[in-house]
Amino acid sequence: MANGFSWGNDALTLRFEWDDESPVSVASVEATTEGGGTVKAVLDHRIPIVEMEIAGTGHWIACDKLIHTTLGRDLRYVGHRESEDKARGVKRLDVEVADPEQGVAVTVTYELPNGIPMFRTYATVTNTNADKTEPPLSIEQITSWASAFGAPEGQQADLAAWESIEGKYDWLAEGRWHATPLRDYFPDMAEELTNVDPRGEHRVVSTSTWSTGRFAPLAIEQSKTFGLAWLFQIEHNGAWRWDIGEDTADAYMALTGPTSVDHGWARNLKPGETFATVPASVALGGDFDDVVRAVTDYRRAMRTQPDHVDNARPRVIFNDYMNTIYGDPTTEKELPLIEAAAKVGIEIFCIDCGWYDDSGNWWPTVGEWLPSRTRFPGKKGLGEVVDAIRAAGMVPGLWLEPEVIGVKSPMADKLPDSAFFMRNGHRVVEQERYVLDLRSPEARKHLDTVVDRLVDEYGVGYFKFDYNVQPGIGTDVDSDSLGDGLLGHNRAYLDWVDGVHRRHPDLILENCSSGGMREDFAQTSRFQVQSTSDQQDFRLYPTIAATAPMMVLPEQAGSWAYPQSTMGVEESAVNINTTFLGRYFLSGYINRMSDEQRTLVEESIAQYKRYVQPVIASSTPFWPLGLPGWTDRVVAYGLYAPDYALVTVWDRDSDGGTVALDLPRCHGRDATVTPIFPDKDVDAWPVSWDAAHGRAAVRVPGDGHASRTFLVAPKD
Repeated sequence: MANGFSWGNDALTLRFEWDDESPVSVASVEATTEGGGTVKAVLDHRIPIVEMEIAGTGHWIACDKLIHTTLGRDLRYVGHRESEDKARGVKRLDVEVADPEQGVAVTVTYELPNGIPMFRTYATVTNTNADKTEPPLSIEQITSWASAFGAPEGQQADLAAWESIEGKYDWLAEGRWHATPLRDYFPDMAEELTNVDPRGEHRVVSTSTWSTGRFAPLAIEQSKTFGLAWLFQIEHNGAWRWDIGEDTADAYMALTGPTSVDHGWARNLKPGETFATVPASVALGGDFDDVVRAVTDYRRAMRTQPDHVDNARPRVIFNDYMNTIYGDPTTEKELPLIEAAAKVGIEIFCIDCGWYDDSGNWWPTVGEWLPSRTRFPGKKGLGEVVDAIRAAGMVPGLWLEPEVIGVKSPMADKLPDSAFFMRNGHRVVEQERYVLDLRSPEARKHLDTVVDRLVDEYGVGYFKFDYNVQPGIGTDVDSDSLGDGLLGHNRAYLDWVDGVHRRHPDLILENCSSGGMREDFAQTSRFQVQSTSDQQDFRLYPTIAATAPMMVLPEQAGSWAYPQSTMGVEESAVNINTTFLGRYFLSGYINRMSDEQRTLVEESIAQYKRYVQPVIASSTPFWPLGLPGWTDRVVAYGLYAPDYALVTVWDRDSDGGTVALDLPRCHGRDATVTPIFPDKDVDAWPVSWDAAHGRAAVRVPGDGHASRTFLVAPKD
């Protein structure tokens, strides 16, 4: 092509090219790898930097792909601008393309944090039609990123060389990752004989507001043949879609938010009006480990409160719900738990659901958020319990489900219909809750008042924000389409959370959406803690906990540990190790435990504070046995810290035997491998170190469910 330029930093460079007859496309991406080398993906198969459909246009090849759009093909280069946000350490590029005949201008924005081979991208569309008598520009779909997969310089692109690593999610069964060769999705059809690209695609779609309710808005496309790996994620807390597919020349990927065909979404722009797509982000590396490191670094760099007091030293949390009080808190139940939690070293104590309910049915009464007088009958009511938490040296926390109003809540009649999701004149009802529309000033004012009152009156320093329903396709109030109303609410909710942080900068927020139903980066970038699941069976939880850092930072990942007085040492160890290499997140009746059982919990927290808490915010996740499957009988997950590694192994009633834990960063180095929790009965889990291969051989007992966390300390 006749024209082009390169843009990036020392970690990643994008090459753009175009000519008078062709749209702007990404010609290559070059990135640094962990070892200091570089990889380069040459994209000889050119796909426009933005693909879009508006009413009156379509595809130039009959298909339902996100690519091959007529408008994407016809957009032409106008100009580009470079800038830098030095305070954030982020470089920015804006590339403007346009089709004057359609009255469309699009600015595609790229944001690249310093030293990280991963960038954010989104597109902003403007209706440039000066004739105000023309109908509005009606957008039906538009990509935030689209490109080929490419191949190393001098090699031929080959779809068969790639596999796709994707995550399936469900309530209680989050984080089920699997790898699929692309040829399993796209059989060889000899399409080259037709001179037309294939019509199909592998489409992954999420609807409504549980952004990880079925699938992950993230995938890794890896080619061991080429020594290349792409990681992409859609940064949106609502409806999204991503595609991978085959063109005759190469595989392609395309990422978008809501679309007309999938989500009933359209957005109408009058002359001069604009619309911005949901962000997406993309990393390139040499392999799986490279792109996981990149996305971990990216998440830390691009979160909205990078300097939050809780980031560097994530505090240990107790929550009274799981396998414990179960939404029935009272002063009588809480005070013994508070005393026991403080004694074992807890730093945050969160009172979960039900604290506001006088009826005995906490589910449909949510929304007013006034403390119960029957549950907390003392002179100070709930304040007695909160004061006890604070007096014990812990941060007091409360559960809220801010986005809903129960059908039996007094607030249901106090707020107007316009404060709720509406369809055809009716409030949307889901499991005895109305869903607030955060575009509404009345809804926002109500929630601001609630949060400010609880912080100012009770000194709450931690909120667990839950979300247990979803409003379906959207709302028809003040929207161009149902999906447009949903997107507006999604963005308004994020803006509301940002406002909470502005007013209360030290407030710690947990994102719980029926467990892990909203683990998208739009949400997790704004929260200090992410609940990973509502799973209540400690034997099933290890896979969820081990895979959580695919979607969230290790220091955010709150996987429940709920040891009980009825459990032995090994069952308690499985529980505790499930939370040990994440955000320590404890529940259970610790006040009912024997001295020996309580000492085990206390020792685990002491070891966490010694080995995990100081380093987790600078750690990188890895999987020494590969990403685990849901039914794997031995699961392993680790963290690389600056000076050592930590690895947890769970034996889930296996047949026993030796497993080889691969630690690539430790290849060629002598090291000691020591169990740190539990650190008793060392001979039960014998371990040896192979320095030449950076591999620890651990013998698992194969006698029921058991677990150990090991410290791997290289010798200089």
